[in-house]
Amino acid sequence: MCLAVPGRVLSTAEVDGALMAEVDFGGVRKEVCLQYIPDVTIGEYVIVHVGFAIQRLDERSAQETLANFEKLGILAEEFGDGFELAAKQKEFPEGADK
Repeated sequence: MCLAVPGRVLSTAEVDGALMAEVDFGGVRKEVCLQYIPDVTIGEYVIVHVGFAIQRLDERSAQETLANFEKLGILAEEFGDGFELAAKQKEFPEGADK
């Protein structure tokens, strides 16, 4: 699954000619491209899709969305270890008893 996930911009820097940011997604930090919204500032919330910040978001909406994603286990699925998830799915195929 590939979601658009809200995160808070922690820092910005130019990397190889592209404007990048370190973004916090409820405890998970990732490097994100800011080319679509280059005037974003540290502390603002952005919606990130496939590694690109695509829109600003207010803090309340971002926090609510992150909390709902966490409750549903979506953050772990989106940012978790893909190899671990694949191994679990191979070990216990859907519909099999665990």
